[in-house]
Amino acid sequence: MIKANCRDRFTAEDFDFVVETLSKSERDSVNLVKLLTDNEARDSILDHPRLVDALAEQSGALRISPQLYFYLLIRHVLKETDLNDRAISDYVASLLENFSQTHRICSPANGMTGPIQYVSDMLIALRDASPSQSFLIRAHVGNYSLFITGIFHETVQSRSQRGGPDVGFYEGIGSANYKAIASHKAARSAALSSVYGQLADGFHEMRLALNKLSDTLIHLDGGLH
Repeated sequence: MIKANCRDRFTAEDFDFVVETLSKSERDSVNLVKLLTDNEARDSILDHPRLVDALAEQSGALRISPQLYFYLLIRHVLKETDLNDRAISDYVASLLENFSQTHRICSPANGMTGPIQYVSDMLIALRDASPSQSFLIRAHVGNYSLFITGIFHETVQSRSQRGGPDVGFYEGIGSANYKAIASHKAARSAALSSVYGQLADGFHEMRLALNKLSDTLIHLDGGLH
């Protein structure tokens, strides 16, 4: 289950990167204690545009964690949208972090012999799923739909010309499944009810933000198979 927890998993190297980057551009260096102990101060500091500029200037392997990398990029494209909610940024950053490992793109198995790869099979699996399995599968359908239409939208569009589902299909199915789980007790327990609700209502806007990110700033290896 993907959670909105990137900000809880930053590393010492991540904080070093933030301090070093902003100390170069501001008269006063960032207070590391605030980064570590004051969530409000940390969140405000992480919105500084210089951090994204520093990512773009990096050559070679990044020395920060995937969770910081994706969080900074997502916040960058969402700050000026109606989805300007740090919990949304945190969740979608976690989604990208998880799905950047291609074996995690498949749905939970639901008692079958292996993970479920295709959305059509995921929807079929819902027929016999328990309430807890249904939650996980629906969450995955929403996440998968957002990921492929956001990051691999050109691939989806190309496939639709050969008879595959188009972007509109995934937008509809992703939004509907996020909406279906927003009031689930598992969503409430994980403090994700509002996140799912906002993603359901703002799926199209989020998809466009991820398209912008994919086209200009982010590169994920592997693609879709």
